[in-house]
Amino acid sequence: MPTLRQQLFRIKPVPRQKEDVETDLKRTIGLFSLTMVGVGSTIGTGIFFILSESVPVAGPAVIWSFVIAGLVAGLAVICYAELAGSVPVSGSSYSYAYATLGELPAMGVAACLLLEYGVAGAAVAVGWSQYVNQLLFNLFGFEIPHALAYAPEEGGIVNLPAILLLAMCCFLLVRGTGESIVVNAIMVCLKIGVLVFFICVGVTGWDSNNFADFAPFGISGVVAGSGLIFFSYVGMDAVATAGDETKNPKKTMPRALIAALIIVTSVYVLVAVAALSAQPWEEFDGQTAGLSAILENIVGSQWPGTVVAAGAVISIFSVTLVSIYGQSRILFTMAGDGMMPKLFREVNPRTLTPVKGTIVVTVVIAILAGFIPLNFLAEMTSIGTLVAFVVVSLAVIILRVREPNLERGFKVPFYPVLPVLSIIGCFWIISSLQVITIVVFVIWTALILGLYFIFGRKSSVLGRQLAEAGPANPDSAGTDSTGGAK
Repeated sequence: MPTLRQQLFRIKPVPRQKEDVETDLKRTIGLFSLTMVGVGSTIGTGIFFILSESVPVAGPAVIWSFVIAGLVAGLAVICYAELAGSVPVSGSSYSYAYATLGELPAMGVAACLLLEYGVAGAAVAVGWSQYVNQLLFNLFGFEIPHALAYAPEEGGIVNLPAILLLAMCCFLLVRGTGESIVVNAIMVCLKIGVLVFFICVGVTGWDSNNFADFAPFGISGVVAGSGLIFFSYVGMDAVATAGDETKNPKKTMPRALIAALIIVTSVYVLVAVAALSAQPWEEFDGQTAGLSAILENIVGSQWPGTVVAAGAVISIFSVTLVSIYGQSRILFTMAGDGMMPKLFREVNPRTLTPVKGTIVVTVVIAILAGFIPLNFLAEMTSIGTLVAFVVVSLAVIILRVREPNLERGFKVPFYPVLPVLSIIGCFWIISSLQVITIVVFVIWTALILGLYFIFGRKSSVLGRQLAEAGPANPDSAGTDSTGGAK
């Protein structure tokens, strides 16, 4: 009978080849489509919505907030790239933690991911409703009533457009992953086109005086801005959730991660510079559908704002789509490990997608989107993303030590300096978040770990396999000399 410590830290074997990875899902995603998954779930949240939240905190120095968030995310993405090329499975950092740290830490990471994806999907859906209202006003001269377009804390009753968006994404995802990925790629291309349009028009309103008071709140404001922005990099993690549906994941996933990071960071910085050059930073506070408003002020006409609002309404769809997709696939992987009820593992025989799990995820996100304000959602997503990035960086170090000969499609350069810097950077940004955000995060993580002790520890598939295999080395807790499961 294994001890409690052995149960909590049993380690899932690392699959050596993609053929070793059992999956009921269909491998339909190539390099371009996977890169678009990363770009699609990232660009949109940080640019279309969060400027009005982050600029009042950092001033024009929010440009440095984007750079800091991009650098920290970049360090983590490099670590993701190595793990994605070494452990070609879905489940993202949950699977990486399971293969390196053990079962209980993996559940802790799962808590981060479930929070990260759920809240990110809700946050984007809330921001989306702002652009819907802007578009309706520009085209037809009316808006959705305040009571039906805002959360209770913002003076409304329910954010109905956000719930409608989530329902449409759910409908598309349950029809099939292939169709969803194609639609996502189209929307991402459209979104980049709209942002390039914004940059081109935005720089025509350039006023260097807008940068005169560059950092009104000092370095603390810059770091706080990074904390608000960081949630938009959840897209990097979303790439790593698609291991079961990616063609040649050992090579495709690292390449897609790095390509997505370069595209995303470049667009973020360029749009932020254009926006701040065209409008004093004090005017960002409380501004809704900010990019549309900026262009309308520059040109003195509604048409450029209408173009941006239309592009946002259509293309931001992809961010929510990927958020629901990512969370449903993490739950799919966890259910396969026995950490979640089998409901999340059930695949529809016609569409080859986890229909029931997708619907449950959508309902939960819709409740968040309908009743929670945007700024709180953004910070909650950031802390989940940051903790997940810490675990991924730590997992690279552990796996290098424990399995030095493991085949790796990509290796982190300047090891171990970059993984350590990634961990330090993440904790630096976490320290800038509100205390209430950290407290809620700790409570949420405790609830998920409680679920593990009640359900997951007893139903663990790996636990049953080890029990059937017979007595194990008490110190290895289910691992052989190289760290793989016996």
